[in-house]
Amino acid sequence: MSSNDATEQPIHPDSTAWRRRLPTAAEGRADVGMAVALFAGAVLSWVLYRTAGIYEDPASGPVSLLCLAGATLPLAWRRRWPAAVGAAVATAFVLIATLSVPELLVVNIALFMALYSVGAWEPSRRRATWVRVAVIIGMLVWLLVSLFQASTDEEMLEKFDGAGVLSPMVAYMLIQLLTNVLYFAGAYWFGDHAWASARDRARMRWRTRELQVERLRVEAQAVTIERLRLARELHDSVGHHVSLMGVQAAAARTLLDVDRERAAAAMEHVEDAAREAVDELHGLLTTLRVHESEGGPQEAVGSLGVDRIPELVEGACEAGVRATYQVVGEPAPLPPVTSLNLYRIAQEALTNVRKHAGASAQADVRLRYLTDAVELEVADDGVGLRRASSDGAAGRLGLVGMRERVAADGGELLTAPRRLGGFVVRAQVPLRRETADARRETADV
Repeated sequence: MSSNDATEQPIHPDSTAWRRRLPTAAEGRADVGMAVALFAGAVLSWVLYRTAGIYEDPASGPVSLLCLAGATLPLAWRRRWPAAVGAAVATAFVLIATLSVPELLVVNIALFMALYSVGAWEPSRRRATWVRVAVIIGMLVWLLVSLFQASTDEEMLEKFDGAGVLSPMVAYMLIQLLTNVLYFAGAYWFGDHAWASARDRARMRWRTRELQVERLRVEAQAVTIERLRLARELHDSVGHHVSLMGVQAAAARTLLDVDRERAAAAMEHVEDAAREAVDELHGLLTTLRVHESEGGPQEAVGSLGVDRIPELVEGACEAGVRATYQVVGEPAPLPPVTSLNLYRIAQEALTNVRKHAGASAQADVRLRYLTDAVELEVADDGVGLRRASSDGAAGRLGLVGMRERVAADGGELLTAPRRLGGFVVRAQVPLRRETADARRETADV
C-alpha cells in the first residue's frame, strides 16, 4: 500500500488537520487494473459456482453480472473516495447474498479491501470510523437474521440434527460468527495500521527535513564564523602593512634631503607594502569585521605562517600520530594572509587526522613551491574511506572553512579519500609575483 511518499503537505503530521495526499496517477491506474481483475475473477467464480449448483434458484445472468460489477468495479476509486466505495461495495455484497447470486469468494475479498481502504485512506477519521462501524453492524445484524432464519428452517434442522451439549447447528452458527468477527476486525485493524504507518513516515520525513534545514543553518553559521575569523586576521595583517608603510614613509621623509637613494628604497618598500595590502583586501572583500570577545590571551596572528607548520607536525606526533614534514622546491616569500591560510589548513587537516584516521595512522605533510603556485598536501593512510559516512555535519564544517580560505587566495582545494585507504587534503594557491617584478623593474631603472 502506497502512503504519503510523494509530495509532503505543509502540515505537521501530529496535527489533527494532517491528511494523506491524494493518490498519484500511477496508483489510480493500479486501482483500475485491480478492480477490472477482480471483476473478471468474480465472473469466472460465478460461472463455476453456478455450474456447481450451490443455489437451487440462482439469480439471472444479467442481475448477477450487475451485482458483481457493483461489488468490484467501485474499488477503482477506493483511494480517492474510500467512504463512498465502502458503502457501495457493502450494499452490493448484501444484494448478492439476498438475490442468491452464486459467488462467494471474490466478493468477500472486495468487501475486505473496501473496508480496509476506508481505514487507510479516508481523510476524516470520524467518517472512517462511522462508515466502518455502520457496515460492520449492518453485516452482523444481517448475519444474525440469516442464522435465525436458518435455525427455524426445517430442512436445515434435519441437516444439522444431532444431540449433545454442542449441537451441529450451534457449532455452525458459532463458526459463522467467529469467521465474520475475525474478517471485519482484520479489515478494521489493517486499515488503521496503514493510516498510522503513513503518518509515521510523514513524521520521519518532517524530522529529516528539519534536520536538513538545521544542518544548512549550521554550515552557514560555520561559513560566517570562518569569514569573521578571516576578517580579524586580515585586519591584523593589513594593520601590519600600514604600520610598516608609516615607518618607511617617515624614514623616506627624513632621508630625502640627506640620502636620496636610501629615501627611494624606503619609498619602494612603502609601495610594495601598499600593493600587498590592496591584494589581501581584494581577496577577502566579502568578509566582515567584528570585535573579538573578551577572553584569554591569544597568539598574535602575524606570527602564524608556513614556517610554523613544523610545530603542528611535532604536536601531532606528541598526540600519537606518526607525522612527517617535507618542503619541496625553492622556498619563496608568501603574502602574510596566504601563509596564514596555509598554516590554518594544515592545522585543520592534522586535527582531522587525529580525530578520524585511527590510532596507528601515519600523516605526510608536504609544502611544495611550484613555478607559479604553492601547494600544501596533508595525506594519511587511516580509515579515510569511511570518514565521509562517520563525520556527519561536524566533519564537513572544517572542509568548508578550508575552502573559504583557499578561495580567498584564488586557489583550489582537493579533499578526497585515497584509493588504497586514507584521506588527502591538497590546497594549491597561485603565487602573486607582481610585487617582486615591480621591484626588479624599479631597480633596473
